[in-house]
Amino acid sequence: MSVLVLALVAGAVIGLALGALGGGGSVLAVPALIYLLGFTPAAATTASLIIVTATSATALSSHARSGNVRWKTGALFAAAGTLPAVAAGTLAAHVPEAVLTAAFAAIAVLAALAMLRSPATDEELRPPRPARAAGAGAGLGAVTGLLGVGGGFLAVPALVSVLGLRMRAAVGTSLLVITINSLAALVARAGSSTPLDWAVIAPFTGAAILGAWDGKRLASKVSGPTLQRVFAAVLLAAAGLMLTDALT
Repeated sequence: MSVLVLALVAGAVIGLALGALGGGGSVLAVPALIYLLGFTPAAATTASLIIVTATSATALSSHARSGNVRWKTGALFAAAGTLPAVAAGTLAAHVPEAVLTAAFAAIAVLAALAMLRSPATDEELRPPRPARAAGAGAGLGAVTGLLGVGGGFLAVPALVSVLGLRMRAAVGTSLLVITINSLAALVARAGSSTPLDWAVIAPFTGAAILGAWDGKRLASKVSGPTLQRVFAAVLLAAAGLMLTDALT
């Protein structure tokens, strides 16, 4: 199978995940870029930020029209994470690749477990508290910058289990957080000398954007609790792949 076809297929799957689950784009994009398309871990994390920023912004507009975005909560969550994302992005170049891979896997497992423990409900449990939103957002921003991920795979569990949003609102709101955090992390990496293969990144991104529209339509037909369980399963699968690579 050609590199172009692989990029299109992987992009479509990742866009579908972002549109339907409000996250999982980077946790899937990084392994796809490394194992399917031959990117180095450093190039894959930077490329994933480019792909996820464009795709999440597209999916955000669709979810906003459906009323699934909590703008105030999402803006505070993202604003608190901007500076940590920039600082951690600057440090990322000095961390060994095996450490980044292992950390990526470990955090994905923790996020999946948090989702499985959270009540599976379509109802919002409690009004989000500003202090909780800011604290969770700062931690998420640091992870986004360090690991080169959009943060949705952690934002959704935090919005559900820490801030009490229903799953559909968490999906839409996480896309706002992802877009802002990914842009901040990209700014930190702007001066990086890591070479990027735009002949792969461009079609990958285009397919992901188209997939995000289909993901949004799929999410509207699936219950919040089901989305929550699917999200956790995706995280555990991706974490297993990354952890195996880090240990071998």
